[in-house]
Amino acid sequence: MAYHYQESGLDNVWLENGYTIHHTPYGDGVSIQDTAGLHRAIGEWLIERPMPLNGAELRFVRLEMELTQRDLAGILGAEEQSVRRWEKQRDKALSGPADRLLRALYSEYLSGDGSVRRMVDRLASLDQVDRVNVRFCETERGWAPQKCASAA
Repeated sequence: MAYHYQESGLDNVWLENGYTIHHTPYGDGVSIQDTAGLHRAIGEWLIERPMPLNGAELRFVRLEMELTQRDLAGILGAEEQSVRRWEKQRDKALSGPADRLLRALYSEYLSGDGSVRRMVDRLASLDQVDRVNVRFCETERGWAPQKCASAA
C-alpha cells in the first residue's frame, strides 16, 4: 500500500516503499529511511517537469534551499509579499521568469559551483550600489575597467 507523503507539503506525492509504519499507543507513526534523498528526488522531479511550478512546489523548493521568503524575494528581484502570495496560492502557476530562475537556482543548489547564485546575488544588489563612471583601458591582459575618481 502506498503512503501519501503529506509531510512534504505537496498534495501529489505518494511513496511506494522506503518507509516504515510504526504502531504506537498514540497512533501510527512513519519513518522514512532516506528523507534527504527523497527530498532531492522530489525537487529534481519538480524542476524537470515541463510545466510551471505552483505555490506549494515553490515553497518546497525554497525550504529545500534553506531560504526565507525574504531571501528568495531578494534573489528573484521580487517583494517578500509576492513570495508569500505565490506560496499561499498553492495551485496557481508561478510566472515565467520567476519559475525559470528558481529552477536554475535549485538545479545549481543540488549540483553546481555557486556561480548562478553569486550572479543572482550580485544582480539583486544592483539597486543598492551608487552609480559610478568607469573608464576602460587596454592592457597587456586585454581590456580592464578602472573606476573614475569623480563623475564626469
